[in-house]
Amino acid sequence: MSITISGTTGITVASWTTATRPASPVAGQTGLNTTTSQMETYDGTQWEIYTAATSQGTYGQALISAGAGTAPTWGSAGLSTAAVQTGNFSAVAGNIYPVNTTSSIVTVTLPASPSVGNFVTIIDYAGTFATKPVLINPNGNKINSSTASYAGSINREAINLVYVDATQGWVVYAASTTLPIVATYTASYLVVAGGGGGGGGFGGGGGAGGYQTSTVNLISGAVYTVTVGAGGSGSSVDGTQGSNSVLSGSGITTVTSIGGGAGTRSATGGSGGSGGGTGGSTGGSGTSGQGNAGGNNGAAGNGGGGGGGAGAAGSNQPSVNVGGAGGVGSSSSITGSAVFYAGGGGGAGYTAAGPGGAGGNGGGGAGGGSSPAATGTAGTANTGGGGGGGSYVGPSTFNSGGNGGSGVVILSVPTANYTGTTTGSPTITTSGSNTIIRFTASGTYTA
Repeated sequence: MSITISGTTGITVASWTTATRPASPVAGQTGLNTTTSQMETYDGTQWEIYTAATSQGTYGQALISAGAGTAPTWGSAGLSTAAVQTGNFSAVAGNIYPVNTTSSIVTVTLPASPSVGNFVTIIDYAGTFATKPVLINPNGNKINSSTASYAGSINREAINLVYVDATQGWVVYAASTTLPIVATYTASYLVVAGGGGGGGGFGGGGGAGGYQTSTVNLISGAVYTVTVGAGGSGSSVDGTQGSNSVLSGSGITTVTSIGGGAGTRSATGGSGGSGGGTGGSTGGSGTSGQGNAGGNNGAAGNGGGGGGGAGAAGSNQPSVNVGGAGGVGSSSSITGSAVFYAGGGGGAGYTAAGPGGAGGNGGGGAGGGSSPAATGTAGTANTGGGGGGGSYVGPSTFNSGGNGGSGVVILSVPTANYTGTTTGSPTITTSGSNTIIRFTASGTYTA
């Protein structure tokens, strides 16, 4: 049997709305979806949508017809195919990127300064976008007029983007044009860096590690990496800065808390999350939103200023030969109980007769002097407290400042969403309806 179609009036195909699609479609069934104004074909598993480009040659070809026996090619003519991507990466205009999300969600960052007519294509290499989506970050621009990241969550999807202008940004011209739902949940975090080491020989106290706390939306299935910073070393001259603590992962802005500034005997304290104190004239500067400045030799006599804390600046030397107190830290109840973190180290006294400054509440170590001993006290581990300064006793005796305390990273997630998948052996507790993940060493959490 054969069917002959002739005439000049064309063929009218079946049509339906999204709500009235055929309930039991067969592979190859094609029709016009009047809800979306797009032709769609059932491939045996799902409805595939095909959309023509707005202006071929200007915005590229959505479907380029190939010769007989050759499969059609999606994307703009002239695009180059990059290697398969398995981790987060920055896209370069003019490339097709096969993305493999078998192991984890992948975030693609689009060019920061695109030109009109730039193209980028993202394709699902392994057919896994439905379980582990690709996230496309507009990098300060827009996608389909929105500043939000675009989530591709359809298996075997090809997402074609062209940059049009600053108003619409990147326009998706041959893929789903809605933002697919990706499961997220809200978590609280505390990120504290390592405290600075104290200076020696009437040195200043070490500054506290940077302190940051807030909330963030975690994506189910994404891996979040935690780096816990070490404390800086105390010294008989100038201490060293503490190390940064970091929380990073898909779909969130990386949180970096800066290591505490070094306590010094020289003219200027070290800068950091909070600034280090000094036996000289200028305390170290802190980082805005993370800590405060260190104190100095304000009495113009021998003795060191206190290191800055998350809650207050370090004290200047209050009187000749006496060390300044470390700045107080900040209190957090993320674990269910109020705990102070990120206190500054106390400055050193000049001799055994000159007392050292007290360490700031939040793990700051006391400065050396008549009480406690001439060597500075170390900051408390996993608080980000600064080390106390070491005192000067005689021409050949320069006592060392104390080491800074290591940092800590804490996540509080709803227990209903907690996956139990971690590395780095964090301590797991609960508080009310939340599970608390306390990292005292580097590791990961899979949301």
